[in-house]
Amino acid sequence: MGKGEGCFPSTSRKHPAVEGSAPAEANAAEVEVVKADAATGPESVSNFTNCRFYSMYGHVEAMAKKIKEGVENVEGVEGYLFRVAETLPADVLQKMHAPPKDESIPIISASDLPGADAILFGFPTRYGTMPAQMKAFFDSTDEIWESQQLTGKPGGFFVSTGTQGGGQETTAWTAITQLVHHGMLFIPVGYTFGASMFKLDEVKAGSPYGAGTFAGDGTKLPTEIELAFAEHQGRYTAGIVKRLCTS
Repeated sequence: MGKGEGCFPSTSRKHPAVEGSAPAEANAAEVEVVKADAATGPESVSNFTNCRFYSMYGHVEAMAKKIKEGVENVEGVEGYLFRVAETLPADVLQKMHAPPKDESIPIISASDLPGADAILFGFPTRYGTMPAQMKAFFDSTDEIWESQQLTGKPGGFFVSTGTQGGGQETTAWTAITQLVHHGMLFIPVGYTFGASMFKLDEVKAGSPYGAGTFAGDGTKLPTEIELAFAEHQGRYTAGIVKRLCTS
């Protein structure tokens, strides 16, 4: 797989994007994985998984935190959450009744992406595709695209939609083009979450493309099974990256 600036073995070393602070208006983030050099031995492998997400009402943020938990359930792997910058002015967000964002999650820029070994992107749908805030972030990656610095890095998606027909699959599917142009490797979860993906006894989101949640009118929170799916995606992706890093 494609490496970042090198696979550093120290688990105490902070990811470069973590040292900054996030302004309150930011509301998107990422999960990234950076691996240690295999020559240092498996005991010192330090994988960093970035979960980058955009979340206006907190649904995707809740999923991202669960994905981070799953990432860190894989021994030797560390996960980090990052936001992408908000593009809407504060007065508009207020009129939309958007709650305050978690200011402990830093904003990340395109230049920080090459430091990851894997990235999971999360965002809500806007008419079946990613929202403008996340698209604006991808549009800012032209410099690292030009030098193909993300080539070979695993990537994946998790989403939030209002309804069952609101874009659980198309929101992720239409985002794959972003990975393709960067030469990244799309890592879907398939049906690895098991039998619960086939059960029809409760309304739940998620698909072979990745974890998901239904927001309804905005008041519905991610369910226990949706959060479990998110944890699985983080753990599943981190497991793949760890195998790639130590092979």
